[in-house]
Amino acid sequence: MNQEKVKTFENIIKKNYPNICGVVVMKDNKIVYENYENNCNRESKIHVYSVTKSIISILIGIALDKGYIKDIDQKILSFFPDYKADKTNKSLQNIKLKDMLTMTAPLKYKEPPYVDYFTGLDYLKFSLDMLGGDNEIGTFSYAPLIGPDVLSGIIKNSTNQSVLEFATKNLFEPLGILPPENIVFKNADEQFLFNQSTDKNNWVADSKNLNTAGWGLALSTLDMAKIGQLYLNGGVYNCKRIVSTNWVKESTSVHSHLNKLMYGYLWWILDEYSFAALGDGGNTIYVDTKNNIIVSISALFVPNSKEKIKLIKQYIKQAFED
Repeated sequence: MNQEKVKTFENIIKKNYPNICGVVVMKDNKIVYENYENNCNRESKIHVYSVTKSIISILIGIALDKGYIKDIDQKILSFFPDYKADKTNKSLQNIKLKDMLTMTAPLKYKEPPYVDYFTGLDYLKFSLDMLGGDNEIGTFSYAPLIGPDVLSGIIKNSTNQSVLEFATKNLFEPLGILPPENIVFKNADEQFLFNQSTDKNNWVADSKNLNTAGWGLALSTLDMAKIGQLYLNGGVYNCKRIVSTNWVKESTSVHSHLNKLMYGYLWWILDEYSFAALGDGGNTIYVDTKNNIIVSISALFVPNSKEKIKLIKQYIKQAFED
């Protein structure tokens, strides 16, 4: 550890990134740095927003490994036999699980109908209703919130378990992560409090207890570092296989892109050796396979917050490289 470089990035964080709650750096399977701001500590749980998507990706991989899901070329409607699909929506009929994972499933909306979504009672049906339309399958179209809940429905229906139950047994407990509890918002004020909290160990669910897939999970900074370490180790944590190496490799390979932005299966691909889970506010799990470095950052939501990859690459990571 280069103490001078550590001091440099700590000063930069205090000056330019006031919403950061915690930073954890792991190198060669060991915690080499841990620091917290905003009255937080290693137990503090932060809403990590779209980092939730990468957790869902892991759960899809585990479900595939265990045979609950046959393959990612399954059409999504095959998981929802009770859903009354619009037969004229030909695009919806052909959307596959892989299309959902790569953000290449077409969406009906131009502007996300957030109010209708948040005030609705059934996130899954709402998301299924928003898929398809006149757009073609295969074009990258990032869905921040509305759409990914279909993946939660796939996990629930294929495993016959709630997403939280499946995640607790197969991911959280094996990684030593304190499992969250479901939280169902009764009003916008409750959602706002959750977004700004540092002590609510929850995973948002709708009225039918379907956990959200695109947002809504609270994790600690250390929890996120463990997720990163799991992927750096090819799906193994503490000598125990959690998810297959093949899924780790596939989910962190480029499958879709928009200009210079590259995307795997709900993971952002940064370059040949690094990938990341990214969420609003700058919540980040950064994995550098070349230097065996994990950097996790938890952060409270603020409008137009600065993304953290530049901070990690230019300042944090350099303090711990050989």
